[in-house]
Amino acid sequence: MIFSGTTFIFYFLPLLLILYYILPEKFQNTILIIFSLFFYIYGDVKFLPLLLITGIVNYFLSRKIRNKSVLIVGIILNILPLLYFKYTNFIIDIINSITSFNIDLFDLILPLGISFTTFRMISFLIDAYNNKIKDITFKKVILYTFLFTYQIEGPIVRYADIEDELDKRIITSSDKEIGTKRFIIGLSKKVILADTLALFITSVSGYNTVVSLWMVALLNILRLYLDFSAYSDMSIGLARMLGFHFKENFNYPFINNGMSDFWRKWHISLTSWFKDYIYIPLGGNRCRNLRNIINILIVWLLTGLWHGANYTFIIWGLFFGIILILEKYLFKNFVKKHHILSCIITDILVIIGFVFFYAKDLPSAFLTIKGMLGLNNLLLINSEVIFYIKNYILILIISIAVSLNIFKIFKGKLQNIAFIYYLALLILSTAYIVDSSFNPFLYFRF
Repeated sequence: MIFSGTTFIFYFLPLLLILYYILPEKFQNTILIIFSLFFYIYGDVKFLPLLLITGIVNYFLSRKIRNKSVLIVGIILNILPLLYFKYTNFIIDIINSITSFNIDLFDLILPLGISFTTFRMISFLIDAYNNKIKDITFKKVILYTFLFTYQIEGPIVRYADIEDELDKRIITSSDKEIGTKRFIIGLSKKVILADTLALFITSVSGYNTVVSLWMVALLNILRLYLDFSAYSDMSIGLARMLGFHFKENFNYPFINNGMSDFWRKWHISLTSWFKDYIYIPLGGNRCRNLRNIINILIVWLLTGLWHGANYTFIIWGLFFGIILILEKYLFKNFVKKHHILSCIITDILVIIGFVFFYAKDLPSAFLTIKGMLGLNNLLLINSEVIFYIKNYILILIISIAVSLNIFKIFKGKLQNIAFIYYLALLILSTAYIVDSSFNPFLYFRF
């Protein structure tokens, strides 16, 4: 079940909100647990026992977490399922490639949201060990484990950030209004913009020209941003309707002052997780330059592997790690003095770097980048690419404007017609949903 699907919008969400708002407050957590269980069962019933065991085991571990050995055991137990389901075949493939072995690959299916769940539960144990959590109860831990709003694609919400709200929530009319508006914004970004860009990508990707390669690379990163930030908008909006206050997960990363700033604004819950639980414990900035460089490379190697078990993700992570190192040690003054130019260069590097993110393998990624740089003797452009650009130019302009927060200049002027504006977005989004085929969120696979 996805947030932009008819089952969720027309059945699951209305029934949940009716029961949640009508029944006494003491039943709220029970309702959320039941609906969250159903949400997970609907998408992946066979892995429900794994999620239940995850919640129960982490609860009991948290009760004995004062001992560091318990923390280490807890981290290992949380990582093991992720290693098995996500990396077993990758490891076998590596062994086969460097030895004479011919080990058969396993027929593995990745449990829904396992990468996000693993990081949530590790943060829970570490924060409990560091006394950042005041109250741990079985029901709160189970709700934290299963809560559907962040189950599939995050954000990676920390127990410590919503500790009090896991126990009791006060929901105001303002919460309901703000949450509903945020959900509608996310829904429209997903079904009107991101999914339409997917059609644009399909249309131009078959033509091997310099312009089409750049266009596909640009469209891929735009679509990923709109799709993933849309899910975060919907998750944050849903949580707000239910009385939770999640931290922001995106902050217009294409408006940046260098690569470091870009990653402070993109998938914030993940980058902050790596900073707090990997980078700082390794020594962070409080060490010699060589050690700091190694720390950055370790973090970005792990960031790449978190996204996928493929050499393309490893190179993707190291690509950005190296750029961050160069920016920090060689171009720090340049970034400080040349804000606009730094932003443009950063966005171009992001477009190029994410070619690895989308490539099926490294040879095709390097071939694409080579073509983008005009080194493959390709045509600059052809009539078919021009045709599709003309057809999709409006949706491209709107997508770029949304990504750069250009529409904020109209925010004050929309106050008087806010109801009509959001209603129109909802109706238009619903029309797109009814008329389109199933199109899951891109981070669904992580």
